[in-house]
Amino acid sequence: MVLSSFLSRRTSLLSRGLHVGKQFSCPSGEDIVFRAVCVNLRHRRWKFLEQVSPSLTDALVSRVVREFQNSPQLALEFHNWVGEKKGFPHSLASCCALIHVLVKSRRFDEALTLLENLIHVNGMTPLEVLDGLEDSYELCDSFPAVFDTLVRACTQCGATEGAYAVIMKLRMEGRFVTIHAWNNFLSHLLKLNEIGRFWNVYKEMVSYRYIENVNTFNLVIYALCKECRILEAISTFYRMLKSGIWPNVVTFNMIINGACRMGDIELALKLVRKMGVMSRNSVSPNSVTYNSIVNGFCKIGKIAFVEEVCNDMVKAGVEPDVRTYGTLIDGHAQKGCLEEALRLCDEMVERGLMPNTVVYNSILHWFYMEGDLEGASLVLADMIDKHVCPDNVTYSTIIKGLCRHGYVVQAFNFHQQVLEMNLIEDTFSHNILISCLCKSNNLAGAMQLVGSMFIHGLIPDLVTYGALIDGYCKEGQIESAVQIYDKMAKVEEGPNMVIYNSILNGLCKEMSVDVARQMVDSLQSMGLPDAITYNTLLHGYCGCGNIDGAFALFLEMRKVGGLVNRVTYNTLINFLCKFGCIQQAKELMKRMLQHGLVPDVVTYTMLITCSAKNCNPDEVIELHNYMVLKGVIPDRQTYQAIVSPFLVEENEENRV
Repeated sequence: MVLSSFLSRRTSLLSRGLHVGKQFSCPSGEDIVFRAVCVNLRHRRWKFLEQVSPSLTDALVSRVVREFQNSPQLALEFHNWVGEKKGFPHSLASCCALIHVLVKSRRFDEALTLLENLIHVNGMTPLEVLDGLEDSYELCDSFPAVFDTLVRACTQCGATEGAYAVIMKLRMEGRFVTIHAWNNFLSHLLKLNEIGRFWNVYKEMVSYRYIENVNTFNLVIYALCKECRILEAISTFYRMLKSGIWPNVVTFNMIINGACRMGDIELALKLVRKMGVMSRNSVSPNSVTYNSIVNGFCKIGKIAFVEEVCNDMVKAGVEPDVRTYGTLIDGHAQKGCLEEALRLCDEMVERGLMPNTVVYNSILHWFYMEGDLEGASLVLADMIDKHVCPDNVTYSTIIKGLCRHGYVVQAFNFHQQVLEMNLIEDTFSHNILISCLCKSNNLAGAMQLVGSMFIHGLIPDLVTYGALIDGYCKEGQIESAVQIYDKMAKVEEGPNMVIYNSILNGLCKEMSVDVARQMVDSLQSMGLPDAITYNTLLHGYCGCGNIDGAFALFLEMRKVGGLVNRVTYNTLINFLCKFGCIQQAKELMKRMLQHGLVPDVVTYTMLITCSAKNCNPDEVIELHNYMVLKGVIPDRQTYQAIVSPFLVEENEENRV
């Protein structure tokens, strides 16, 4: 009985064992390696991992990374160890697995570095990386922030089109990036100064019914301020409040800075005073706010008001920083008060603030503008003594200052010294010297300097080519100018209107007005001409005495709109005065006033000079008085034109 019971129990256990064996088959070799890696990785036993490293595969690495989702640091260390120590070629799959882990743990910087490496180092397109992230999305139990991170990585490494392609592809697949990705892309467009595209993308985003947050509104306000549409920026501010979104200090600072840049200091000060009320006392002015106001006053030359602003700043508990002092120093130097600028430098140091390169560059610039080369040298010496490293702006400022005052040889010697020390990294200083040589008609020397640029690995830019083209055009060597233009086109440097206008000016000086007209027509078909283009052609018509062509172009400019300015009228008035048509010139001046353009000292001097030759003295005095009443201050040439006829009459009387 007992024996039979024992046998039945043994049979039961055997059958259960066989059943379990069916459920749990023997682990594979990969499973054994995986478990061994995980156990030893938790204790960072790298020596043991060295032993199993030959058995590692890409799939196994991805699996281990996913296993350590709750220990992202270990996952990252393992991934780096495999790649760096063992020379294991990471695939897209293993990289994407780690990116998901890092994003889930909010370690965005490491994720961004990985994504940028995939795009820049590995040469993958953003859409290929997106495919890799999507393939592992469910397996890693990820969330949409990983796609936002990819968009940010694209913008950080300059892949603008790639970022937009990622957003659009996800939308087509029914996946959506968050508002943060849109904000990042919009911000990127603003940094590139692509304002038109910014508005198109913003409208597109709104059409998809994304809910704007404070950062979105700030970007819109910034774009409006950048376009000097300050009233629309304020309107957006109120729309923001109506949406239940409260502004932050960045919102206020952008509008205040925009108002200051437009010269509307009164509006900026009102916003500062009402900042607390308009934000339910959640926002108060910071150093950026006060620095904008200080900069605004300095720009319009009202330095006297800045001291009061600085006092308010200190009362509010905001200490002036390097930027505050930098703005003040530049403002005083601009007004010619270099002693006060240097005193502020000393005050900075007393407050524990060290003047930076920007501050020194500003002082250097104004010393050279004042012609105080000795003072500039002392500033440079002080800069070096204080271990403030000069930058490319410093070198360019020194070279430009020396050239401005005729010390061209010294400028070249200094340029050669810094060039030999490999301290010049851009084209600025070369362009200054090339421009100087072109202005002195030394075009051969300018071309040699261009050759030097190539030797030192510097590629000529639009400024370089523009200076050369302008130099050749002024010398009447139009063919050489066109050849340089062709070279520029080959290196894919799109010319700007400054270069086109230089060529046009050269053609007009050579009396090739018909060719110049054809060039303007060609530019017009591309929508490129500006007021300078038309005024240059107008001057060309006047120069060759083509009065019909000149006035026909004037009427054309009026029809286009926005092209007729004071220069246009002055060119035509000067043309009429040269031919003694004083009444027609005066009529044109009246028309100028009717169209809201105020004549300047150039306008009146031309008319007075012509009147002095063709009219009686009373008419000349009458025109002078009219000029003064309109707020135009006569200059030396104006008074010479007025006085000369009287001197002639007096000499004739003395002879009699």
